[in-house]
Amino acid sequence: MNIRRRIKVLVVDDSLVFREIIARGLAFDSGIEVVGMAADPYEARDKIILFEPDVLTLDVEMPRMDGIEFLRKLMPQYPLPVVMVSAISEKVFEALQAGAVDFVTKPEISNKRGMEALINELCIKIKIASTAKLGHWKSQPNLSRSISQVGGNTSCKVIAIGASTGGTEAIHYVLQALPRNIPGIVIVQHMPPVFTKMYAERLNNACLLEVKEAQDGDEVIPGRALVAPGDYQMRIKKSGSSYWVECFKGERVNGHCPSVDVLFHSVAEQFGKQALGIILTGMGCDGAKGLLAMRSRGARTIGQDEDSSVVYGMPKIAFELGAVERQASIEKIPQLIYGASANEL
Repeated sequence: MNIRRRIKVLVVDDSLVFREIIARGLAFDSGIEVVGMAADPYEARDKIILFEPDVLTLDVEMPRMDGIEFLRKLMPQYPLPVVMVSAISEKVFEALQAGAVDFVTKPEISNKRGMEALINELCIKIKIASTAKLGHWKSQPNLSRSISQVGGNTSCKVIAIGASTGGTEAIHYVLQALPRNIPGIVIVQHMPPVFTKMYAERLNNACLLEVKEAQDGDEVIPGRALVAPGDYQMRIKKSGSSYWVECFKGERVNGHCPSVDVLFHSVAEQFGKQALGIILTGMGCDGAKGLLAMRSRGARTIGQDEDSSVVYGMPKIAFELGAVERQASIEKIPQLIYGASANEL
């Protein structure tokens, strides 16, 4: 009889109340075992060695050493899947850059429904994190390489990108390497509201492209990347010779809003072979059918490979479905985008 081992979790938070609530909540999940709690990174360091947890939940704001500094010290020596527990703050992106797999946001302690939602989300993300690969890529894109201009003979009019767990850093890596005159880019990264705007602003400050959280009616134009807003579905519409995004309140698709499939299906319908679809790291199946629709209409398609994915879920299912024309590591995808944009994929 095959008995599946429970995921061992260490809970790190300076608030005794939050530690207790999180530990008690996680204990109700039969697939999770809370092996210990810690009030700060120094206590956490000792308990990591003692209990050898599979996953760490980590508060961002703590005394003596904050969670981000702790991550930067921990990951090179003891790579461990980490889910951040944070207030709404741009610091979560620093944590993801430092090696965290994902994050959840803290509600007010008095918000009972909010706390229940936190525990449910945390259980899901702990299980995803337990499957994540760490240290998958450390290099930064070399902006001096020959991705400088896209040829004028390209038939590609739009680049559509979808990602989930691990995708924030993967998308950052790709966009930072692209030239300003690249065809218009539309992006779905599974992320809650407010954070999508912060994320887009962070990308905008790091890239040659203009990057913004999409608003209903924004035009898809070269040199601009539009990030779907959290809690909204996004699809592309056509008006004359112009293309623009429609952001709307809709049902979750594959459990997500925004959904990669919603975006990809609209790209297939509006652009046909004049599109490039890219599916990156993430858990689940979102985007696979939409990418297949794109490829069936003649679009070029790229999937991130297993070795460089934090979670090889979405790209794997898309590949097995026949939606992926070319698999590649995250390091090679910017060059492939350039090649596809110049009809050289």
